Amino acid sequence: MISAFANSFKVPELRSRILFTLAMIVIVRIGTSITLPGIDPTVLGEWINNKAGNGSSGAAQVAALLNIFSGGGLQNCAIFALGIMPYISASIMLQLLTAVWPPLTKLSREEGGRQKITQYTRIATIVLCVFQATLLAQSLADPGQNYLMAGLQDAIDRLGGRPLVPNYGLGFVVTSVITITAGTMLMMWLGEQITERGIGNGVSILICVNIVSDLPGALIQVWQTFVGSDKADPKSAFTLVLLMGFMIIVIAGVIALTQATRRIAITYAKRVVGRKVYGGQTQYLPLKINYSGVMPIIFAQAILLFPSTILASLFKDVNWVQQVALFMSSGWAYYVTSAFLIFFFSYFWVATMFQPTQISEDLKKSGGYVPGIRPGKPTADFLDFTMSRLTFAGAIFLTGLYVMPGVVSSLMQISSSAAQFFGGTSLLILVGVVLDVMRQVETHLLQSHYDGFLKKGRIRGRVDRLQQGSRTMDATTLVWMWVGLAVIVLVGVVYKLSVQ
Repeated sequence: MISAFANSFKVPELRSRILFTLAMIVIVRIGTSITLPGIDPTVLGEWINNKAGNGSSGAAQVAALLNIFSGGGLQNCAIFALGIMPYISASIMLQLLTAVWPPLTKLSREEGGRQKITQYTRIATIVLCVFQATLLAQSLADPGQNYLMAGLQDAIDRLGGRPLVPNYGLGFVVTSVITITAGTMLMMWLGEQITERGIGNGVSILICVNIVSDLPGALIQVWQTFVGSDKADPKSAFTLVLLMGFMIIVIAGVIALTQATRRIAITYAKRVVGRKVYGGQTQYLPLKINYSGVMPIIFAQAILLFPSTILASLFKDVNWVQQVALFMSSGWAYYVTSAFLIFFFSYFWVATMFQPTQISEDLKKSGGYVPGIRPGKPTADFLDFTMSRLTFAGAIFLTGLYVMPGVVSSLMQISSSAAQFFGGTSLLILVGVVLDVMRQVETHLLQSHYDGFLKKGRIRGRVDRLQQGSRTMDATTLVWMWVGLAVIVLVGVVYKLSVQ
């Protein structure tokens, strides 16, 4: 494991890609700390320094998640306040439209069609940025009405009513909208540069970095809750140990279910061409249990976020709209609706992205078949039935992972921002991005004849699996990976404590 990291800097191309990625990450972290023009830094600093846990309701969970995705840019009122989320929302919207709208489907198959769809995605990103930035700028004038900035009004009261925006007006709104939109477009460009010239998927890496940046502060909050407070006792320390052990178990479960697949045996008929014999071998079609990844959770949050933030911001004086927003963002209604939406979008994503009929036709053309299943429509029905059962298991996993931060926050009395690392979207994204980056680094190392992160097939019985391409992550590798991440987080904790 350690030698693999050392070898990463011995390959010139890989070294340049890693250094370029780190340089882009530094730029992003700087942007999340630059405050919007017109914001009073004294009020903002008072709010951040005294910001406590904001409960375990659905609204608090959404607020914590949005702040984590922006890397703290939302609570800092920074130029990267919206982060990369508008671009992700636009990408998902265009991707779904491409799957269900025939004109876009036809365009995606034409030459140069993907470039046009990418251009449409950028235009949609600008529209979303302008809309969301306008609502955000307007909410700064009356922060007490915005639960995304819970506690900001208390900081204003402690400073004798000193406003967050001393000179609020049309000029401030226009300047903030332009600045936030430009910041999001800059982050989108940086993500594209990382994808092209760096290592890994640029947008995913930017989200992952923003999530990790909030981890030291979350651990400090947990430490102060159980150990650093006046009510700390040996029982609290034991509870903290159990909580850390539970987090490790959750991370291990997320890794296992993210990697888990159902392998469908595919047998190819023998063909004799001249003196050579082709086919006659068995390969496997891997079907992932969590085929849709984190997309159903993102869709569910986008829909739940609409009535609780956008409508509530637009119709502040309409009582029934405020009541609906409060009902949809807290209590049992929030979690029941979230579970229903996650199940719905899990099947919706599989129905739009997984094409059993096309797979069956491709297998039939290449002479492959599933043992015991006739080629053609029976094979498509078998794959559809198998995927439906796997999707049900994956939806249960996503639902449990999504509600877990709220349960942990309620039972352990910790803040929602800290509870996000015991489950939820942030942990799922973090695990997926780390594994993807390790696979790409592994590919570069193997191409340069270096040992990678994965276990080699020197033991008899594993050689065939390696030759078939089914490389599996070694348990020791996973342990060392998370130990390295823990060391990085520990350094961050020490730095934040020294600053305080």
